[in-house]
Amino acid sequence: MRKDVEINAEGTILRGWFYSPERASGKAPAIVMAHGFSAVKEMYLDRFAEHFCAAGLAAVVFDNRNFGASDGQPRQEIDPWAQVRDYRHAITWTRTQREIDPERIGVWGSSYSGGHALVVGAIDRRVKCVVSQVPLISGYRNIQRSVRPDFIGPLRAQLDADRDARFRGEAPAMIPVVAADPLAPSALPTPDSYQWFTETGRERAKSWRNEVTLRTLEMLMEYEPGSYIAKISPTPLMLIVAVNDTLAVAELAIAAFNDALEPKRLVLLPGGHFDAYVSDFERAANPARDWFVTHLAR
Repeated sequence: MRKDVEINAEGTILRGWFYSPERASGKAPAIVMAHGFSAVKEMYLDRFAEHFCAAGLAAVVFDNRNFGASDGQPRQEIDPWAQVRDYRHAITWTRTQREIDPERIGVWGSSYSGGHALVVGAIDRRVKCVVSQVPLISGYRNIQRSVRPDFIGPLRAQLDADRDARFRGEAPAMIPVVAADPLAPSALPTPDSYQWFTETGRERAKSWRNEVTLRTLEMLMEYEPGSYIAKISPTPLMLIVAVNDTLAVAELAIAAFNDALEPKRLVLLPGGHFDAYVSDFERAANPARDWFVTHLAR
């Protein structure tokens, strides 16, 4: 069963869905979930939540602040640390629901929020199980790999100019999330990013917008979620990595997994970054479901 919910994140309302198992015996474990870079919940998070719910796991899915149905300003700006705090607000909300066992909460994240799941799992001991799918490990190294070296200097100059303009009270500068031409200005300059976002936005998520604030890239470059991975233990961690991922680069994720302590499990998917949502869905969702059931179910 799914119902619309509102979560008060210290004055900012996060809107999403609450999935509760129909035949739960007693209070159920719950998985807290949000999407990655600029994406909204309709972009296949319903599919994962339904899969978990069918196994007796409740799921709380919400749009990140400034995106989709959630409140927050400036619109289309991704502050990773605000999103981490919102995961924690959503955990608090989830623990108060009468259907939920507050001592059996897991977190799931994918791509950018896969990085958030690592951070939240490390700093919030209310979390009893973590699944991080095709995660961002290092914002700085991702930018180094995705942006041509001769473009880095002009990008930093644009960021400095935007900071000055915002100080003067001007509107934030914006940049497309994706572009048909990988050499055109965009936040995610890979062909598979353009295909997935445009197709999925058109088919499933009318609220998705192809833009983020320019400052979003500055905050991405400052964000290093992989540095938290060794601190997650003894909370169980599953890392799901796509071996042909050119966006959240596979080798960075696998190297980070080696830094994690037990209990942990690595799952390798054969495809690319976005295949985890579609063609590799069962290869990604089934191990995640089983990991949560193993560590949260009684």
